Amino acid sequence: MELITPGLGLIFWMALPFLILLLILKKFAWKPILKALKDRETSIHEALHAADRAKEEMKQLQFSNEELLRQAKEERDAILSDARKVRDAIIEESKEQAKEEGYRIIASAKESIENEKMAAMTDLKNQLAALSLEIATKILEHELADPKKQEAFVNQQMDKIHFN
Repeated sequence: MELITPGLGLIFWMALPFLILLLILKKFAWKPILKALKDRETSIHEALHAADRAKEEMKQLQFSNEELLRQAKEERDAILSDARKVRDAIIEESKEQAKEEGYRIIASAKESIENEKMAAMTDLKNQLAALSLEIATKILEHELADPKKQEAFVNQQMDKIHFN
């Protein structure tokens, strides 16, 4: 029964090595253990703060990326708008140049047609005059083949001319 109810001497001899162990642990082991625990706590705390800072930085980077994306889209839209304006201006300028070129070609064609018309009319008048002279020559040759008719024609023409 001694195990169930230990004696006072046993308790003393059991407590003495325990207290000596506690003193040795306190002198040599508790400070390094507590320091290690404190260092561990500090490193965990710093790791948590670093994780929070990283999380905040990620949020800021995400916001920055979104802002950059928005600015890039705005710049793209501005560039496309400018390109459309330049395209429209070039098309309008080309239309104007084409219209002016068309008017110039039409005017040149009209002038050319007018010149050819005048040349054709002049040629026609010359041919008509030549034909008229030829016809008149043939008529006069036929009419004036007789010498009496020639003398009568000359006298008639002399009567028409009045001398001063």
